[in-house]
Amino acid sequence: MSALTPAQTTATTAEDRPKPTAPPGSPVFSVQNLWKVFGPSGKAARIPGSVEAALPADELRARTGCTVAVRDVSFDVRPGEVFVVMGLSGSGKSTLVRCLTRLIEPTAGELRIDGEDVRAMDRARLRELRRHRAAMVFQHFGLLPHRTVLDNVAYGLQIQGVAKDERRDRARAVVEKVGLSGFEQCRPGRLSGGQQQRVGLARALAVDPEVLLFDEPFSALDPLIRRDMQEEVLRLHREEGRTMVFITHDLQEALRLGDRIAIMRAGEIVQCGTAEQVVGEPADDYVRDFVRDVPREHVLTVRRAMRPADGDVLTGPVLKPTATVSEAIEAVVRSGVPARVMDGRRLLGVADHAGLLEVVAGTAREAA
Repeated sequence: MSALTPAQTTATTAEDRPKPTAPPGSPVFSVQNLWKVFGPSGKAARIPGSVEAALPADELRARTGCTVAVRDVSFDVRPGEVFVVMGLSGSGKSTLVRCLTRLIEPTAGELRIDGEDVRAMDRARLRELRRHRAAMVFQHFGLLPHRTVLDNVAYGLQIQGVAKDERRDRARAVVEKVGLSGFEQCRPGRLSGGQQQRVGLARALAVDPEVLLFDEPFSALDPLIRRDMQEEVLRLHREEGRTMVFITHDLQEALRLGDRIAIMRAGEIVQCGTAEQVVGEPADDYVRDFVRDVPREHVLTVRRAMRPADGDVLTGPVLKPTATVSEAIEAVVRSGVPARVMDGRRLLGVADHAGLLEVVAGTAREAA
């Protein structure tokens, strides 16, 4: 959850909050040429010059004493999408998500939420951003051990100054939403890791933020619990359509959750696109190496396997263009004939054995 400060004396309701200034459909977050540079001990950070900026991280540190954690990054987060930032340890992904609400102060660049300049916000406006508009869920749950589940979930509302009865009612509703009904009066120490993470998620949801920021929230969980929590995030997104920014080092998690995925290396975004674009059209050898073990048929869509219908009289199965190659293989094997790929009543093409095998082998042409 976002950083919290001592309780206010008056509550702030949703109606009281300043409304977004950006036009409908504009990005929730817009990031342009963002840098975060950590300077040498006791000295101010500075943006590398044009020559220095091209240096590898180790050489730049040796020459200037500066460490570049985020290097000239640009992207937009669209309303209602799950935007995943993925990278290995030290790639800059956690620094980047903390820059979005200035938990870490950016060194340079432009950062906007709903069109509003985040870097220009004063302390009061920044506090409002963290309390109401963007809530963070961390890997380490940060629960208060002496408080019950219900009071942990209600804590952010207490900080906002919401009256006790109202905040408890809202907390109960969110506890039920994340599947913790019956645990309201338990202390965190009695909960499993997955249950504790659900409390952390509920605490973030309770303040009804515009966007949820996840910083590797499930990386410490066992694989089965981790998968359950991923499913919980997907379920909440389906039900609420809330904008989410999700940080992870796990490619399978990124592919499962992300509407779009930004892959970071040494502080830079090396590719940003859908799961299909990342797996089917890797931007460079680094990304290609990342995705080489991904079962392509489970990610790529049947569009990549299509050929023109060429006047065929078809009676085979019908697939949507969003169907995966794996689904198409199953349909073609069961029917014994090529599948029709249709958008409503419009025939887009045909998927046959040969085209589907080309996709699996990685020799298919790019999607139409």
